[in-house]
Amino acid sequence: IMLGFFISTAFAVPVGVLIGSYRAWEAAIEPFVDFIRYMPVVAFVPLTILWTGTGDAQKFLIIWIGTFFQQVLLVMDNVKSVPTDFVNVGRTLEMSEPKILTRIILPSAMPGIWDSLRISLGWAWTWLVVAELVAATSGLGYRITTAQRFFQTDTIFGYLLVLGILGLTTDQAM
Repeated sequence: IMLGFFISTAFAVPVGVLIGSYRAWEAAIEPFVDFIRYMPVVAFVPLTILWTGTGDAQKFLIIWIGTFFQQVLLVMDNVKSVPTDFVNVGRTLEMSEPKILTRIILPSAMPGIWDSLRISLGWAWTWLVVAELVAATSGLGYRITTAQRFFQTDTIFGYLLVLGILGLTTDQAM
């Protein structure tokens, strides 16, 4: 889960900062991101199995699809929430655009970005289990599916508790 989440974050934060900071990039990228965001991630599961098989790469891809587009828009909103007065002060001081971005926009938006990443980490857990429920030979989702076949509801609840504890632990770690 962490690798899929980190890959998503590594791509989503720069894209979100870019489209949150510059209107031209927003006009070019945001409609596409909005379009993909409304597609259900579950519908991509059969495609990802065809493209990557049923190994870890498929799980990484599902986590990426499920979190990347959401993260881009959340980061964009965090960047847009930086007061324009802050940016105007940088322009008054004749700071270059890269310096305004790195010294004013990013530090101001970072608390919101961090909170958005915490939220999307919770989604990453959901998408991991979805990927494992459909086609996997290991993992908690696979074990839940196996328990379902044998009507072991107590085992299913046990794994749900484990998922809750793992999610809470990673959330608190952030």
